Amino acid sequence: MSLSKKQLDQCDSSKWNFKDLKALFLNCTLKHSPEQSHTEGLINISKAIMERNGITVDVLRPVDYNIAYGVYPDMTEQGWETDEWPDIYQLVKAANIIVITSPIWLGEKSSVCTKTIERLYSSSGDLNEQGQYAYYGRVGGCLITGNEDGAKHCAMNILYSLQHLGYVIPPQADAGWLGEVGPGPSYLDPGSGGPENDFTNRNTTFMTWNLMHMARMIKDAGGIPAHGNQRSEWDAGCRFDYPNPDYR
Repeated sequence: MSLSKKQLDQCDSSKWNFKDLKALFLNCTLKHSPEQSHTEGLINISKAIMERNGITVDVLRPVDYNIAYGVYPDMTEQGWETDEWPDIYQLVKAANIIVITSPIWLGEKSSVCTKTIERLYSSSGDLNEQGQYAYYGRVGGCLITGNEDGAKHCAMNILYSLQHLGYVIPPQADAGWLGEVGPGPSYLDPGSGGPENDFTNRNTTFMTWNLMHMARMIKDAGGIPAHGNQRSEWDAGCRFDYPNPDYR
């Protein structure tokens, strides 16, 4: 994916250094690789901007992996014969930025997207070295493609889920493309107008830069301040100024 002149100018005018950051795109398409994914076409715009600024980017399709259903970190411990989620989770833990992407089916995010978020949830109880939940200090966003309404609904669901797990959601952390309602060309189909759509290109660019800026700010600050949000300290009896009902 090549960047437009305007996008290149934005990259060249940046005074920030993002080269120590990592990003992970989880493309929740229903299509196995190497089948064409219209959602990946939109991913490639954001990915190109990040890579142009030195960010290490991984893109994977959960549908390519044998991921078990469930809300435990390793479902083989719950009777499943195989579960490749623990391998994916290593990439999740290494990423400063995660972008969940999905097509729209029946007005909702894909079934693969639901499963992926459930498996992210399975490890949300892990703690970092400061005793906070594992995803604290990481940034999340989402991209949506489809031929029907529902992009904002899907984004609302995904972004809520990510913040609930501990991810920071920066301003304008979603973007999407919707084709003609009903049967019609998808994002990468000839004549769809998708790759040329200024509204989508603008929002995808803004989302990408907001994710990068927020990830930079958080990493430079040493993460989310570890006070009032440490599960380890709460379990040890610390109540962080929670009002004592017996206090007189």
